[in-house]
Amino acid sequence: MKLVFATNNQHKLHEIKHLLEDSFELLSLNDIECFDDIPENQETIEGNASEKAFYIWNKYQLNCFADDTGLEIEALNGEPGVYSARYAGDEKSPEKNIELVLQKMVKIKNRKARFKTVISLVIDGKEVQFEGIVEGTILEKKKGQSGFGYDPIFQPDESQFSFAEMPLGEKNKISHRGRATRKLVEYLTHLVHK
Repeated sequence: MKLVFATNNQHKLHEIKHLLEDSFELLSLNDIECFDDIPENQETIEGNASEKAFYIWNKYQLNCFADDTGLEIEALNGEPGVYSARYAGDEKSPEKNIELVLQKMVKIKNRKARFKTVISLVIDGKEVQFEGIVEGTILEKKKGQSGFGYDPIFQPDESQFSFAEMPLGEKNKISHRGRATRKLVEYLTHLVHK
């Protein structure tokens, strides 16, 4: 079964390919020659995931899924949330985003946060959504070299390491994207074997 993952983020593609079984051929936006700047104009993570998936379905009539992820920090009233990628500006610099979070958190004792991923799957024009959440803490400084985005400053409750200090397999077991993807994979596997 061919499925388009509406992303050009190689990290995300790699993470999801790692979780999907061989009965699926995963295509990126590059593979279908979609070079559009896909809109993300919604006020919620769910809305953005949906908007991206339907953009591909409406334009190419290809079964696809899209995800949107946000880091929600309790002491910052859920910020950066839906604006996680462009928190420090439209150039979407992970470094600047991390700096801004650390700056805002300087004197804050409550460092509770969570990552939330929503995957919107559109098959034959019908949508199903899957959610993955991981609770954790915002660290006081960056730790680790792997991962991407806010991974160096997020430590999940289940570990004493930041996401950026974990091997991919370990991160996938507990991450928000891993959790949402497993729900997606379960659903797809059920579809294929019906």
